[in-house]
Amino acid sequence: MDPQIMIVLAIMGFTIFMLVTELVRIDVTAIITMLLLSWTGILTSSEALSGFSSNAVVAMIAVMILGEGVAKTGMMSRFSKWLLKKVGSDKNRVLGSLTLSVGTLSGVIQNIGAAALFLPSIMDIARRIKVSASVLIMPIGFAAIIGGTLTMVGSGHLILTNDLLESADLAPYGLFAVTPVGIALLVSAMLFFVFFGKIFLPQERSGGEKKQTEQEKLIDAFNLKKDISYFTITKGSPLSGKSVEESGIWNTYDLNILAISHDKHVDYAPWRQTQLDEGQVIAIYGDDERMKQFAADFQLENTGIQPQFEILGDPIESGFVEVIVPPRSELVGQTLREFGMRKRFAVEPVMLFSKGERVEGDFSDTEIRAGDTFVIYGPWDNVKDLQNSEFFVVATPYNFEPKQPGKTMHAAGSFILAIVLAMSGFSISISFLTGAIVMVLGKVMTIQEAYKAIEWKVVFLLVGLIPLGIAMQNSGTAEFLAESVMRIVEGSPLIVLLFTVALLSTGFSLVMSNVGAVVVLAPLVVSIGLLAGVDPRPLVLLAAVNAGNSFILPTHQVNALMMTAGGYKTKDYFKAGGGMTVLFLIVSVLFFYYTFF
Repeated sequence: MDPQIMIVLAIMGFTIFMLVTELVRIDVTAIITMLLLSWTGILTSSEALSGFSSNAVVAMIAVMILGEGVAKTGMMSRFSKWLLKKVGSDKNRVLGSLTLSVGTLSGVIQNIGAAALFLPSIMDIARRIKVSASVLIMPIGFAAIIGGTLTMVGSGHLILTNDLLESADLAPYGLFAVTPVGIALLVSAMLFFVFFGKIFLPQERSGGEKKQTEQEKLIDAFNLKKDISYFTITKGSPLSGKSVEESGIWNTYDLNILAISHDKHVDYAPWRQTQLDEGQVIAIYGDDERMKQFAADFQLENTGIQPQFEILGDPIESGFVEVIVPPRSELVGQTLREFGMRKRFAVEPVMLFSKGERVEGDFSDTEIRAGDTFVIYGPWDNVKDLQNSEFFVVATPYNFEPKQPGKTMHAAGSFILAIVLAMSGFSISISFLTGAIVMVLGKVMTIQEAYKAIEWKVVFLLVGLIPLGIAMQNSGTAEFLAESVMRIVEGSPLIVLLFTVALLSTGFSLVMSNVGAVVVLAPLVVSIGLLAGVDPRPLVLLAAVNAGNSFILPTHQVNALMMTAGGYKTKDYFKAGGGMTVLFLIVSVLFFYYTFF
């Protein structure tokens, strides 16, 4: 055996061992691999460092920026709400819908783009249905990879397949030749995670209690209500024409009005002098019995939540927080009536702790002291304004990223531009980098925010492992392995030959690019097919399809992108990806065996 091949095999074995055991971080392992290839003389310095200029790495950086820009507009958050309205909050129904959506989109655009587009939505949906994001992110990432097998333009290695067939004087395949097997693989993956997700996915094991959110802790600590009721002011209601304070809702009923609808907008925490009119819908918080009495006294009609109130009761958009009055605050020595908390910040104070006592109902005229604590409710955007003031210290942690819905068209346009450029023949890296810079120029995000969106751990993972694929091709290691395996199975039954081709392609896709795997295997598969008396065209297509069977290690671009967001370890991919790999092999081989031969 050639010494260079022995060295490459040793480095490859070391890399896989380190990735699986994670004795050091995977990006550190990747950098060590890159250096080993240079230290041993397998690659020149420029070849070892070629990952930094790789199309895949540049595309990954651009995709991260585009994904962050889309998330900042709230576009995919709105998609999340729409999806949950359609399918409900059942985890399996959500998983199935997202799998089909991402997979289908991935059939016509690059899988990394589809994954990046849906990632903010997946995170949002996980928070809404109160499941660990890791339960959704990995299956959706796998669906994006599998979606690349839905058409012959769904992934780079399938696009290349027709060129390789033509160079071997074989007829190319049509656009949808691979669609039936792609559909079978996508549906199989969906069913696999729906029925066996509890076994294979991380943080989906039985036992253990789910950690309470900060909102849940606060609600439990102060015995706060989670529900908000909505009432319409009917025609002839005594409430019509009164101001909020004149209604007696605080001092008589000990209730709080969280919001009032108007023709085209909503007033959150309406000021005491805000007038109430017939036809308005009011959102009320408080004791159920007192609420019923208030509704009966003023002839209010109980109604469900209206679209304009959708952020109320949604812990992602609004909630309770404790705020403390510091000694330097202008509020010290004043009353809420004098200070005008509702008028200034549009947040509703529902409780006050002053001099060791809990005060509810109407505390408008209570003199505020340093150290007094309010429990308030409001949209996180308004709470953030209050937090940035010098009047209060917000004591409850909350996660909120201000959305820019006005920039939705800019963000969507940038993403679409990137996809159109990629489909027009430009490289993925140039296409997506163009979309990213257009997003910055469109002021969807600043260049500093774009830099912060880049996950450098993922970047260096790819930078370090790309040279390993180059080394396998340049040193002849890939061809040596392929020829050795093919010699062993020559003359075997057809089903054995198909499984061998699929396994070899799967193995190569884990340590080198999908395109590289197809380039190495296609000529060998054609030769083996002709010697065995088997049509080589479907054999090459089988190899190309299984070059996308990249689930067992986080070396595929999509897996690398999803790894940090899902908080995964390599062993998580080894377990869940191992099951997916076996399923992919069985479905693809059997489908080809019974359909193409």
